[in-house]
Amino acid sequence: MLHEEKKEKFHQLVENKFQIYNSLFMSLPYDKMSNIGMLLPFLYEESKAGYEAGKSPEEIVEEFFSKHTELKTEEQKTELLFKIIQYIERQVVLYDSIEDAAFPELHSDRDAGTVLQLHERALQEHQLEATRKKLKDFAIKVVFTAHPTQFYPNAVQRILHDLRTAITNDSVTAIDMLLQQLGKTPFLNQQKPSPLDEALSIIFYLRYVYYDTIGELYKKLKNTFSTSNFTPDQDVIQMGFWPGGDRDGNPFVTAEITKQVARELRLSILKSYYAHLKKVRRRLSFRGVSEVLDGLSDDLYDAIFKEEAAISAGDILSKIEEAEKILIEQHNGLFYNLLEDFKDRVNIFGTHFATLDIRQDSRVHQQVIDEIIEKKSGLNLDEISVEEKLDWILNTNVSLDPNDFEGITKDTLQNVYHIKDIQKKNGQRGMNRYIISNSDHIKDVLNVFALFRFCGYREEEINMDIVPLFETMEGLDAGEQVMKQLYELPVYKKHLERRGNAQTIMLGFSDGTKDGGYLKANWEIYETKEQLTKISDRYGIKVIFFDGRGGPPARGGGKTHDFYASQGKTIANHQIELTVQGQTITSVFGNKDQAKYNFEQLLTAGIENDVFKNAKKDLSEKERTLLEELAEISYKKYSDLKAHPRFVSYLQEMSTLEYYGRTNIGSRPTKRGAGGELKFEDLRAIPFVGSWSQLKQNVPGFFGFGFALQELKNKGRFDEVKSLYKGSDFFKTLVLNSMMSMNKSYFPLTSYMRKNEKFGEFWTILFDEYNLSKSLMLELTGFQELMEEEPLSQMSVKIREKIVLPLLSIQQYALIKIQKEEGNRDAYEKLVMRSLFGNINASRNSA
Repeated sequence: MLHEEKKEKFHQLVENKFQIYNSLFMSLPYDKMSNIGMLLPFLYEESKAGYEAGKSPEEIVEEFFSKHTELKTEEQKTELLFKIIQYIERQVVLYDSIEDAAFPELHSDRDAGTVLQLHERALQEHQLEATRKKLKDFAIKVVFTAHPTQFYPNAVQRILHDLRTAITNDSVTAIDMLLQQLGKTPFLNQQKPSPLDEALSIIFYLRYVYYDTIGELYKKLKNTFSTSNFTPDQDVIQMGFWPGGDRDGNPFVTAEITKQVARELRLSILKSYYAHLKKVRRRLSFRGVSEVLDGLSDDLYDAIFKEEAAISAGDILSKIEEAEKILIEQHNGLFYNLLEDFKDRVNIFGTHFATLDIRQDSRVHQQVIDEIIEKKSGLNLDEISVEEKLDWILNTNVSLDPNDFEGITKDTLQNVYHIKDIQKKNGQRGMNRYIISNSDHIKDVLNVFALFRFCGYREEEINMDIVPLFETMEGLDAGEQVMKQLYELPVYKKHLERRGNAQTIMLGFSDGTKDGGYLKANWEIYETKEQLTKISDRYGIKVIFFDGRGGPPARGGGKTHDFYASQGKTIANHQIELTVQGQTITSVFGNKDQAKYNFEQLLTAGIENDVFKNAKKDLSEKERTLLEELAEISYKKYSDLKAHPRFVSYLQEMSTLEYYGRTNIGSRPTKRGAGGELKFEDLRAIPFVGSWSQLKQNVPGFFGFGFALQELKNKGRFDEVKSLYKGSDFFKTLVLNSMMSMNKSYFPLTSYMRKNEKFGEFWTILFDEYNLSKSLMLELTGFQELMEEEPLSQMSVKIREKIVLPLLSIQQYALIKIQKEEGNRDAYEKLVMRSLFGNINASRNSA
């Protein structure tokens, strides 16, 4: 579809429908909300005109009260603002549902990045065999995390699910009823979810979206690429799972919680099989076959409801194969495709559904190891070196009882003991990785290896990949040296041999961007991947990269297909693996059509990268040097900003940073360290980036980029940058993703801060860099406006920003009242938190 056609279709299917169905809100029986639909346009117009005229949010909201209401007391005014927030929250749900329902009409099966388009291209370029070969050495893995960016409670998510269906069917009656339900349904969790609650929330998507989506996508791959002697591997599409296993900075994730979540994953996939088998049995009612399948159904039922009953993937498959044999030999293979599809699902999902990872911070492991050394060796920790500690943990045979310890040490040891049991019940695919955050030294990996030894595992029994996560600038710089030392260490070398000489390495885009700024972080990770590819190849190790990417560019996200399709031949490409969290799960993988499309985009990006020749992927020495130069200049500018004496206090006092931790959206605290003064390094990437997003400033997504471009322009070298943009897909992707961040920025909202005695100068630094970046990126790309090449995203952002403008005014109004210490502080703080939800939901990938 051409851009203009896409725009017209979007206008009809999304904009027009939103206008029509939005009018239904006017007559809904909300508590004391009957006139909100009439008042809201006035607040929007006051906001739009007010910011253009340079007014502050306080002036705008007060003028709205005086011109359009007769409210006199502070209590009446804050009550109205709460009602407006509730109304807008529901508008956002409606808009989400309409846009999601339009997805299949706006995207074709043969779009760029789909399986069918990949097949057509492979045929045209005579690369069909090369594509099949790559399919044998490639997989995608989407790892679902519980990072706190999901603001819809489960009840609202289910309404959203049903609303999408009603809109697809254009059922006005059903939509009206669902909007009424939405009006009466609370948008707030009464208390913080536990890690188990978070896990169950995402397991809902596994059962009702991904079980079918991945099964159908695998069938599509088979139908498209299979031959008499080739079938794509069933593990070409995989799912990972962090809720209940990720204890990094989350004291509520315990060894017991991890066991419970593993059990829930196992029971959920067995329930999916049981429901699927019911449908299969309706058709396979033939003598011999039905008896075998009835028996399998009974076995599944027992494994679900009887604690002592157990079933493995092998048990299920052997029954299916028994039925298969009878079906072919006695019944002409009638309905064989139904049995084959069921068998494929069992091969894909096993008894684990999704692989549960364990993650913990390297500093916690060191604390645990130090306590063990102190208790069991008699050595004085103050007198021994890191090398001596390593020597002790690798050469001492000691078997530990968790009950001899307390706190985090006890729980860590219990967790390692539980792994064997989880692997036995869920299969080894159910749990096979231990990820170490903040890795920057060989000890970080070896500490975890030692924990298994201390928990009674013989070295050949450690059926776990130990995965360092390099996420800070220091960690990324140290990555190559750390892996070289590990590959050369005899004990670890043997471990890798037992793991098939494969090593997974995780790179932290979110924390990297927070630490180094957008351009520097992406280039640093690119170079680190190249170095790690080279060193791994030298030692005969197959390296798999796992990217900790957030939803928006400010957290390493953005357009994932473009990003992965732009990686050159110098980076290992055996698997694309990335984290998807919170709200991005709902907005990018939240229903079958979107999920299938986005899984396909990832799959084809990796295959295209290897199979099809494209000079724009491989950077020349000249391009590399230029990228390095731009990255260093931008890093210097971003580092100067971080070092500004007002940096942390600006976020603390002028943004919503302090309010993230008070919301009942996630079980994990918003910073790593407990108590004390807030330090930049303890800040979580999500509240950090989310706070910039709430201010509509999105600083981590662009800051320093414009300055770097200006530096080269001042030297008369802007043509070099233009050549880089035209010649490098990687650089082009970074520019376009950064533009997305800027397109979601709106500095007039906070322009009142320029007069602030304490923060005026700091705000001006941010605003100047925004203007510089925007102007130079438009010049670089030749665009007239940001995101010009992405009409659908551009139009979507525009409507969403319009919906939440009144919400932003309310939030800033409340923050100003708090800063001035005027009125009811408690009420204004609640206004800040409530508006926080709607802003995030509307922006979709803003956090």
